Amino acid sequence: MDSSIASLASSTATATTGDAVAVSVLKKAMDIQKADALALIQALPPVASSRLPAHLGQNIDTIA
Repeated sequence: MDSSIASLASSTATATTGDAVAVSVLKKAMDIQKADALALIQALPPVASSRLPAHLGQNIDTIA
């Protein structure tokens, strides 16, 4: 009976360590994705100003 308890404790410790490693890898992957997304956003060219008069594009015709 003592060997089954020791075996259970050992497998639980191994599972806990495996879970911690998996969470750590997931966090690292999410940090990399965050950095990549930020780099893509910063690489976008600035938005060109509109050449339309300021009063155009302010209203939506919902009746038509």
